Amino acid sequence: MLRQPVHFIPLFTSVFALWFGIVLLRRYRERGGLHLLWWGAGVLMYGVGTLTESLTTVFGWQEPVFRAWYISGALLGGAPLAQGTVYLLLSRKAADRLTVALLTVVAVAATFVLLTPINYGLVETYRLSGRVMEWSWVRGFSPFINLYAAIFLIGGAVYSAFRFRGTPHTRHRVIGNALIAIGALLPGIGGASTRFGHVEVLYVTEIVGILLIYAGYRFNIAKSAPAAARARRAARTNRRRPRARRSTGLRRTPSTCRWPRRSPRPPLRRRRRARPSRPARGFAESPSRLRTPASGT
Repeated sequence: MLRQPVHFIPLFTSVFALWFGIVLLRRYRERGGLHLLWWGAGVLMYGVGTLTESLTTVFGWQEPVFRAWYISGALLGGAPLAQGTVYLLLSRKAADRLTVALLTVVAVAATFVLLTPINYGLVETYRLSGRVMEWSWVRGFSPFINLYAAIFLIGGAVYSAFRFRGTPHTRHRVIGNALIAIGALLPGIGGASTRFGHVEVLYVTEIVGILLIYAGYRFNIAKSAPAAARARRAARTNRRRPRARRSTGLRRTPSTCRWPRRSPRPPLRRRRRARPSRPARGFAESPSRLRTPASGT
């Protein structure tokens, strides 16, 4: 089969996915959050899958590239992105349990993909298809994993859009989550078409899907219009406000620009020294007036 222009689409998809993945990982380094880490890893894995398609277009079909394509594209094309949504919406304990279950299933499926014999009679020079695997039952893992990815990635985006729909300030997030849901749905449609031999449909849905997911991401991280207006007004106010002088610990009154006087302290009242009480000088107690009766009278 000869190469067609549609076969070169994965080249552009790979470059864009690589750049987008780096953007997500940088945001994870700045803000943290396991959902950003999983999303960044998922976009990079998305780019690995399209890179294998690009290599097949340029150099022709090769067995190691085919196996890498099936693992990175058919098995891990949407699962890491869905796992990021799991960490965003569910509790950490539930997300960790689902991660263990997902990685176990993917490891088992990838092992069988690496071990299955290849039917070289069905190989096409510039196209990738899972029909060349002699163990056709191995292809049954892919719909199961993709169903898990669709439930959490598409369902999580729809749920988020429904949750933000009632607030005018979060309308941009409704649009962003709707774009992510549509972008996540398109590669699944393209993957289903490969089972009927239409691999070119997958190439087109991959590039459109990643572009829609990026657009939704930009909508979600953008500030709402009122919040952005408040931020601009605050920035203008800060620019107009004079620079505050360095505080020296003393304040000056704006009216007189003099050092304020201390408020007068109330005068201290002197305590009077207590005088010893004197007995009342009565007639009977006065020694000078005491008279003794004359003797002999």
